[in-house]
Amino acid sequence: MTDTTLSSPGLRTTLRHIWQDQRVWLASALILAALALFDPTQATDSATFAGRALLGTAPFLILSIAIAAWAGATGADNLIARAFTGAPLLMIGLGALAGGVSPFCSCGVIPLIAALLAMGVPLSAVMAFWLASPIMDPSMFVLTTGVLGLEFAIAKTVAAVGLGIFGGLVVLVLSRGGALADPLRDGIGNGGCGGSKVRTPGPVVWRFWDEPERRAKFGKTAMTTTLFLAKWLTLAFILESLMLAWIPAETVTASLGGEGLAPIALATLVGVPAYLNGYAALPLVGGLIGQGMAPGAGMSFLVAGGVTSIPAAMAVWALARPQVFALYIALSLTGAFASGLLFQFWTVT
Repeated sequence: MTDTTLSSPGLRTTLRHIWQDQRVWLASALILAALALFDPTQATDSATFAGRALLGTAPFLILSIAIAAWAGATGADNLIARAFTGAPLLMIGLGALAGGVSPFCSCGVIPLIAALLAMGVPLSAVMAFWLASPIMDPSMFVLTTGVLGLEFAIAKTVAAVGLGIFGGLVVLVLSRGGALADPLRDGIGNGGCGGSKVRTPGPVVWRFWDEPERRAKFGKTAMTTTLFLAKWLTLAFILESLMLAWIPAETVTASLGGEGLAPIALATLVGVPAYLNGYAALPLVGGLIGQGMAPGAGMSFLVAGGVTSIPAAMAVWALARPQVFALYIALSLTGAFASGLLFQFWTVT
């Protein structure tokens, strides 16, 4: 092979794509290798944790991947996209409500978000679901009621739906101004086809397996989506295991005591990088509230932590363009702080 061949633009592009595809797997492998060298026990624990987490989310992954591949192969994605173009305000409200009762965590919701955006569903409706989903689900509501009381559980549910509606409306306004036209990164789904456009409708072929081209499209979409989600979720779960092992939950929550606006603001900021499993966080927050922590600070911490923890943020970063990621973080921070303030005001009046 000559130097000219090695320096050709086509080969450089191919090598760049290979590097981009493999660097996430390489990062996961390097982390586990370093742990195996310096802390073999933690290496085993992290690998086991990631494996179990992937198995736990597998039903949602498989369903979302199958839906995305099926919609693309049959052409039904055009119909789904068109169904979300009639009444954006209604779609935002329904998306937020659906997110508030769905059993998805902040990472587990990513496959469904990818499928919806790839189908052309407007980003405003998707963002409403995206923001609301990790905060509350039926089992979380029951546990929150048992640990923090029915009032707190209802308020957290209202916060989830409210954050979803708020985020959806902000995205709708920005989209009407011409922003956020292509929310997905290149190579994800069809490269981005958000709310500003719906692809030209084509014929829907429900029995797609009868046509070789559609069968091939189904297989290619399923494989590409599976590999993409697997590599990013694996890395996210490995990092989650390290945060749970090396950052005691008590250390994180102990800094949130006190009253006034400062604890609420601090709780919002701490909730972003500090991953706490939502179920594990409840008794800790409950204990601190019993010791005098402002209830609003507990609310803002749980909302911010559920939506913008580092593993979840990594998954969003991998899926969405930088401007969408920045908006996601900004909406989460604003919504978590507002939720804490409103709940604090409610509890003292």
